[in-house]
Amino acid sequence: MYFNGVYHFFYQYNPKGAVWGNIVWAHSVSKDLINWEALDPAIYPSKPFDINGCWSGSATILPGNKPVILYTGLDPDKNQVQNYAIPKNISDPYLREWIKPDNNPLVFPDAGVNASAFRDPTTAWWGKDGHWRILVGGRRRNRGMAHLYRSKDFLYWVKAKHPLHSQVKTGMWECPDFFPVSKSGKNGLDWSVLGDDTKHVFKVSLDVTRFEYYTLGTYFPGKGRYFPGKDRYVPDNTSVDGWAGLRYDYGNFYASKTFYDPAKKRRILWGWANESDSVSDDVKKGWAGIQAIPRTLWLDSNGKQLIQWPIEEIETLRGHKVKVTNTKLKKGDHFEIKGITAAQADVEVTFSFTKLDKAEKFDPSWVDAQDFCSKKGSKVQGGVGPFGLLTLASENLEEFTPVFFRIFKATNKHVVLLCSDATSSSLAHGLYKPSFAGFVDVDLSDNKLSLRSLIDHSVVESFGAGGKTCILSRVYPSLAVFSDAHLHVFNNGSETITVERLNAWTMNKPKFMNN
Repeated sequence: MYFNGVYHFFYQYNPKGAVWGNIVWAHSVSKDLINWEALDPAIYPSKPFDINGCWSGSATILPGNKPVILYTGLDPDKNQVQNYAIPKNISDPYLREWIKPDNNPLVFPDAGVNASAFRDPTTAWWGKDGHWRILVGGRRRNRGMAHLYRSKDFLYWVKAKHPLHSQVKTGMWECPDFFPVSKSGKNGLDWSVLGDDTKHVFKVSLDVTRFEYYTLGTYFPGKGRYFPGKDRYVPDNTSVDGWAGLRYDYGNFYASKTFYDPAKKRRILWGWANESDSVSDDVKKGWAGIQAIPRTLWLDSNGKQLIQWPIEEIETLRGHKVKVTNTKLKKGDHFEIKGITAAQADVEVTFSFTKLDKAEKFDPSWVDAQDFCSKKGSKVQGGVGPFGLLTLASENLEEFTPVFFRIFKATNKHVVLLCSDATSSSLAHGLYKPSFAGFVDVDLSDNKLSLRSLIDHSVVESFGAGGKTCILSRVYPSLAVFSDAHLHVFNNGSETITVERLNAWTMNKPKFMNN
């Protein structure tokens, strides 16, 4: 949340080790979302209503500029209940201490709710009828549920007769998120904004797949003669409402939350990326799990998907820059980007091609982009592509993580695939090395495609076509580390590709925030 000039980041944390368990709410603060200071945990098990764990939740700023946290506690019977916490001293600029009033829990699982699948309350929004509303993720058999609760005073909550939304065959819905987006610009909207110029986003984290999906749609708060039902969300029919639907990120990205930043009038998305090495590796490191770079989020002009882009503050870490322009790459060509620290870099590149005649035919059965990418990797020659970056590459290319495009010809259109393939990322054994991929809904009339990759030692976070498709990969090279990491641009398709413009920066390390 953003409160009185300070960004507050609360996150699930085990202070006793690098494995799951002993979960508390850790707390860090920042003035710019880049340089952070870690504080003591804000919430930890201490009362009967959370004695077995303090799990995920959300923050809401109430009228009078009063922040309140809603979170899931695990009670003595291991039931999941929804609790609240408030700052002990509202005048403390960092809100270091939080108290949990004795009238907790606020929300119990009733007889119609699975008490072992009832967690992660959302930020609340205010309705014109004078009620606050929250969602709590759940599951009924194999149906994902977004339980809806209403309250006038934020203390006494009543469960709605129907969930805001649900879907069969999706399993447990963790970390639900529900918020408005503008149809006419990039500015973010506060949670409670409604109107003809808005659409709503509904996102869930799927416990079964460990991926997230979202839909765009219409929120009906209950007014209007043609929709007598109250508080229902209806997805548009422009994407799948289920496992095959749109994702924020087609890689290692989970349990995300958004918040509205009133300082810069933007909505910011932040997601978690767990490790892809072993638990013993985590114990050896002494830590596990990272946050992705915060992303600004807005509605695409086509109204069918969201666009994401790294927050502008990340550019303050840019150091030495190198530039490449108008360089052609024939089939099998690659060249190295020298002069930057390739293990910690920000790379923006625009590719162009004169024609798409050589694009391979697209098979309509190729619906699973990840499986498709594993078969059509960077080493498999194609027509238009694969072309892109070889990140975290060793000197002789024994190790590298390619991020690349392939373009195919379908009926009356072209299909663009973005891949981030960890298959060759490391010579180390026992790693999870998937071929992450997503399709890119992009207009190719100008014969150009752009790619931005943020590279940071064990993570490659990529944004295709200006943020239409995003992929975060966790990789663990054993040779391409520190000064031994290299960065290349490559083309392995028969169509010549031009690097119209490439800018790459060495990225400096953030610093602890000054008190």
